[in-house]
Amino acid sequence: MTAGPVVDYQVEGRVATIALDRPAQGNAMTLRLCSELVDAIDRAEADDEVAVVVLTGRGRNFCVGADLDEGFHHGDREPSPEHATFVERFGDVDGVPRDAGGVVTLRMAAMLKPVVAAVNGAAVGGGASMILPADIRVVGESTRVGFVYTRRGMIVESAASWFLPRLVGTARATEWVLTGRLLPAGEVVAGGLAGRVVPDSDLLDTAYAIATEIAERASTVGISLSKQLLWSMWAAPSPWEAHRIESRGVYELPGLGDVGEGVAAFLEKRDPAFPLRVPRDYPAYGPRWPDPAES
Repeated sequence: MTAGPVVDYQVEGRVATIALDRPAQGNAMTLRLCSELVDAIDRAEADDEVAVVVLTGRGRNFCVGADLDEGFHHGDREPSPEHATFVERFGDVDGVPRDAGGVVTLRMAAMLKPVVAAVNGAAVGGGASMILPADIRVVGESTRVGFVYTRRGMIVESAASWFLPRLVGTARATEWVLTGRLLPAGEVVAGGLAGRVVPDSDLLDTAYAIATEIAERASTVGISLSKQLLWSMWAAPSPWEAHRIESRGVYELPGLGDVGEGVAAFLEKRDPAFPLRVPRDYPAYGPRWPDPAES
C-alpha cells in the first residue's frame, strides 16, 4: 500500500487544488484514492473561504483508470478489508456495492463550488468518467481521453451513461463508448467535452487563471446557485422550474450584501469584495443536486 495520502489537497487564496497523487501508477484509481477524493471534495465544500477547486493529476497522466493490481471486486471474490471499509462507508444500491467511480462523480456533481479540471496526459476509463461532472475542462495538447470500458469487457460506469450524452450528445457519446478509442485533444474540444486545448506547459496556469478569475470577480453565492441550476435543470420537466427558483433569487439576493457590492464595484471601476460565503450563506431555496444523501 502507498505510504501517505494518495490525493493531495492544498489551498492558495480562495482556490483549492485537489490532485491525484499516484504519479508512478498513472494516478490509477483504487478504493483508497476514491475515498480520499470524496474527503477532499467534502473539505473544499465545507471551507467558506474556498470559492473554486482545480482538479488535476500529478505526473504525466491525469488518471489511467482502475488500478489493475487492486483488481475488481465481485461476488465470487472474497472481500478485502479495503473493500469492506468502502462498502461500510458508502453503502450499496439495489443490493450490490456502489461503483467506486460513481461515488466520486456523484459527490463531485453535488459539490456547491465549481470544479475546473486540468486534464493532463491520459484520462482513460474511470479517469475519463471522473472529469464529466467538472464544470469547466481544459486539456493539454498531448491529452488523450478514452471511454474504454467495453475494450476491457466492462460496462460504462461512474454514471458516465448519464453525464456523457448530456455533455456531447447521444450520437457522439455512443460512438466514443462503443469504439472505446482514444480521443485526441482536438476531438475532445470539438465534441464539446472540453472548452479549450492549450500547450501542455500552460495547462495548470490556464486552469488557475480561470479559477482565479471566478474566485476574484464573481459572487460565491451567485456562482453556487448558477452552477446548481445549470446542472439540475437538465432533469426539470419544464422551464417553469427554473423560473420559479430564479425568481426567488432575483427577489431575495438584492437584499443581501453581494448584489450591492457587485453594483458598487462596477460603478466605481474596482474589483468587488463580495461578503457572502458558501456554504455559510447558501440559501435554502437553492437546489442541491444530486441529492447529497444519495451521492
